[in-house]
Amino acid sequence: MRLVDFHCHLDLYPDFEALVAESDLLRIFTLAVTTTPKAWPRNNKLASSTKYVRAALGMHPQLVAERWREIDLWEKLLGETRYVGEVGLDAGPRYFSSMDRQMQVFRRILRSCAEAGDKILSIHSVRTATKVLDLIEEEVPQGRAKFVFHWFTGSISDARRAAALGCYFSVNSQMLATDRGRALVSSLPVDRILTETDGPFTSEGGSPARPRDVGRALMLLGAAKSLSPDQSAEVVLRNLKTLTS
Repeated sequence: MRLVDFHCHLDLYPDFEALVAESDLLRIFTLAVTTTPKAWPRNNKLASSTKYVRAALGMHPQLVAERWREIDLWEKLLGETRYVGEVGLDAGPRYFSSMDRQMQVFRRILRSCAEAGDKILSIHSVRTATKVLDLIEEEVPQGRAKFVFHWFTGSISDARRAAALGCYFSVNSQMLATDRGRALVSSLPVDRILTETDGPFTSEGGSPARPRDVGRALMLLGAAKSLSPDQSAEVVLRNLKTLTS
């Protein structure tokens, strides 16, 4: 069974280098998202020597209040990668006060990706799904970039709007452990679903989830979509190939 972990913070694990090697050895397609552009060089160096790990250039919305000036560096590095993430907006109680700055930064990210073309973005959208979709429609002409909503928590109507725009969704076992999450995933087009761990921010067996643990998400995805784990794995791998083609 081939596994896909399309959103994992590999550089936040104490055994970062070993985990990159493990993901490659186990042939798990892993997207190593970053939270600031200053983390890019090391992630890119390690991923570039692998077949199955890819690094994404990030500017996490939860860090924008303190580190928004790094968007200049982010723009300079964009030409080095096809993958972008983690980026987006967060209107949670701790981060709502920086929303104006987040919007400014995210607009610059979207405009840069639209200008460059052929970028794939892993998007954070806590309590902001509608705003994120509005910005995508405003800033990115159709076909200039591809979008994957990571751990989507918006409404079913927001999800339908995103799907109509061609967006994908990466789902994890924690998301699929709730009735609301399962109902949302059940409503998604099967050809737009990927799997993720969002490790180390989720856990399996009492320890931070690693890419090899993404099989749990496949099992729960299968239950939500009436598929066997093997069928779920085939669907996700096919979707990944379509996304990255």
